[in-house]
Amino acid sequence: MSTTDSPLLRPKLLGRATVNAVVAVSVLYTLLPVLWLVLASTKTRDALFSSDLLSLSDFSFVQNLQELFAMDGGLYGRWYVNSLLYAVVGAAVGALVSVACGYAFDKYRFRHKEKLFGLVLAAVMVPQTVLALPLYLMASEAGLVNTFWAVFIPVLFNPFGVYLGRIFARGYVPDEVLEAARVDGAGELTTYARVALRMLGPGLITVFLFQLTAIWNNFFLPMVMLSDQDLYPVSLGLYQWNSAASVSPEYYPVVIMGSLLAVLPLILAFVLLQRFWRSGLTAGAVK
Repeated sequence: MSTTDSPLLRPKLLGRATVNAVVAVSVLYTLLPVLWLVLASTKTRDALFSSDLLSLSDFSFVQNLQELFAMDGGLYGRWYVNSLLYAVVGAAVGALVSVACGYAFDKYRFRHKEKLFGLVLAAVMVPQTVLALPLYLMASEAGLVNTFWAVFIPVLFNPFGVYLGRIFARGYVPDEVLEAARVDGAGELTTYARVALRMLGPGLITVFLFQLTAIWNNFFLPMVMLSDQDLYPVSLGLYQWNSAASVSPEYYPVVIMGSLLAVLPLILAFVLLQRFWRSGLTAGAVK
């Protein structure tokens, strides 16, 4: 009997084939919408409704791009800059805050520490849409509704980022290193900024990527907080254009082109930072 006919190998081969099939279906499910978006962005409005996306005719990628940034007085460019400010700056500041809080939970002893951390874990399970109305009422009392800060400030605090920050602090920052820095005369802030924060670099990048993705795709909070189109992020602006497309079909090509460009920052961030992201996900796995 050959080794390939062994009854012990058959379940392994079947299991591997099943896993490969599931992975292939998942990849297709993920990439097909992106492929459609790329092909549709090269077509004119009439070609979009003719279901002839694979044809090389009616190629109008450059024209669609020009129309996108000319539509409504170049409003899309303003939305794009807003999204970059909300997402990139917000994710950077939010990641620093989350990692600092997680570091404090892991390295310091204070009263009701675990109970407070339990509240953080409970906050992770609260959907962001549930918090939109309370945040709106608080922003209204503070006079921040329909301002940049009404969207920017809430994204700076992420309970899941605090949880990840504690995991990273436990996996990357040995207590012995902190004790050695204190013996050398370094204060707590100096120890954190010059010693711990450097060790937490991969974890900081990981939290940043999670924050960046969540803020860039944030839709409901800006919709509740903002009424001025000049403050819209890309997600809310494209939603408004897509709603108008049913009455004005000329919006369809620019919505598709705008959606394609909206995906690029996330892809670029993951490609450039994937080395740090991969190492960050293994925090605490190897000692």
